[in-house]
Amino acid sequence: MKKDLGVKPYLFPMPVLMIATYGDNDVVDVMNMAWGGICAENMVSLNIGEDHKTSENIKKRGAFTLSIADIPHIEAADFFGIATGNKMPDKFERTGLTAVKSEKVDAPIVEEFPLTLECKVIEDKMEVYGHHVIGEIVGILADEAVLDEKGRVEPAKLNAFVFDQFQNGYYAIGEKVGQAWSTGVPLMKK
Repeated sequence: MKKDLGVKPYLFPMPVLMIATYGDNDVVDVMNMAWGGICAENMVSLNIGEDHKTSENIKKRGAFTLSIADIPHIEAADFFGIATGNKMPDKFERTGLTAVKSEKVDAPIVEEFPLTLECKVIEDKMEVYGHHVIGEIVGILADEAVLDEKGRVEPAKLNAFVFDQFQNGYYAIGEKVGQAWSTGVPLMKK
């Protein structure tokens, strides 16, 4: 028997996304966010509270980078979700992480995160649910350590984790359990 839990943002897994932007005077700001993801072949969609420093920076610069947080940097990743750049101008420096300027967009790349999407803003508007941003992916950077022998990202090497909306936990991504467009093929023959 199923129990009605009401209306909650209950999907699992939720990504742990690190959005990096530049503020005034090229101050690096990074925000931990779960309300976003891929929405098309070369597009990402983000829903950000308008009061966030990241939201202000995106509006001013028209660009951001989106990185996958990894377990070795979980403390900094969680901190980026706790601290606000509006009240803590040295937020990024406190983590000890390093950033370099993207060559493709006006946004920083956090060197320690293993996978980064460089995005330019193509849609930026206020909706009833918040500040909605669509970014076009114009480049992807990956540490060689997370690539397989064919140069593709190997998920297990990312050492990524996901967010649990139910109890506010982080979970490591587990083992591969199937192959897309193959595991369900036997049912096609019924």
